[in-house]
Amino acid sequence: MQRYELRPSTPDAPLQLTSFDPAPLGDTEVAVAIKAVSLNYRDLLAVRNTYFSPIPDGRVPCSDGAGEVVAVGSKVSHLKVGDRVATLFFPHWQAGRADNCHIAGARGAESDGALCERFISDESGLIKLPDSVGYQAAATLPCAALTAWNALFEAGDLKPGQTVLLLGTGGVSIFALQFAKAAGATVIITSSDDAKLARAKQMGADHGINYKTHPEWQEEVRRLTNGLGADVIVEVGGPGTLERSLACVRTSGRIAYIGVLTGLAGQANPVMLIPTMASIDGIFVGNRAMFGRMLAAIDHHGIQPVVDRVFSFAEAPAALKHLESGAHFGKIVIEVGK
Repeated sequence: MQRYELRPSTPDAPLQLTSFDPAPLGDTEVAVAIKAVSLNYRDLLAVRNTYFSPIPDGRVPCSDGAGEVVAVGSKVSHLKVGDRVATLFFPHWQAGRADNCHIAGARGAESDGALCERFISDESGLIKLPDSVGYQAAATLPCAALTAWNALFEAGDLKPGQTVLLLGTGGVSIFALQFAKAAGATVIITSSDDAKLARAKQMGADHGINYKTHPEWQEEVRRLTNGLGADVIVEVGGPGTLERSLACVRTSGRIAYIGVLTGLAGQANPVMLIPTMASIDGIFVGNRAMFGRMLAAIDHHGIQPVVDRVFSFAEAPAALKHLESGAHFGKIVIEVGK
């Protein structure tokens, strides 16, 4: 069997393809033949060794994978050989409010991820897929899709007719576009690329703002909302964009704070929350129960994840380079097995 391993101690070759023998299954463990994996910005941070927590040599990257159950332990009760499953980003966070134990062991950084041919997990760290969701689509869901779902509906409490502001056209934002439109919301989306904005509008976005031609894009958001601002803002930019998001959130609105695409330093002042009575919610993916609700919505609405490009398992380093380029629209998938 083969897998990729991170090697932070060797910066000239931080991602290496290696051979391994899968460990024997524990009583409640499941072996999954991985069929597809998708990439997140977090994976770039891991490869660069700039992630929030230190990553040891030998860690298998990528939280997001999907595949077929090929073996089960003697006490596995909810899965069987032949079941189609996806990984959980947080294998210990099943439902409810998170505590430190729930979010320990996040895949692809604190514990091994799915960029491998054979993946071993406790059955509680996997979720069964509906028949309508294929492996490549399923591989895009554990991090980006669940983050978008949590931001809009679990933390954001989005209602039909409300306005959502999305920053950029990466995986989280495009999932949020699909979910928000299915829920009957108005969507404003930003990008520096007019072609990407046009594509987002074809998918249902009501307004697009090019933040290069409109550098004070918060003013354009205010104009488009008749001065009211956005009810929910999916803030993937981080410190470099938060100040503008604070300037265009609606009174009593919510900012779902997710990403650090603009880096770790910024000038945003939280005092701006006082006159608007808005709130900022830190969003770190979500739990198994949220994933189940999201899967039901995807199945009901027939939502198909937007896959920008599919790479082979051998092309995993090239897939990461494509992610780093920022040229993608939606998700980047690595096909591991047929």
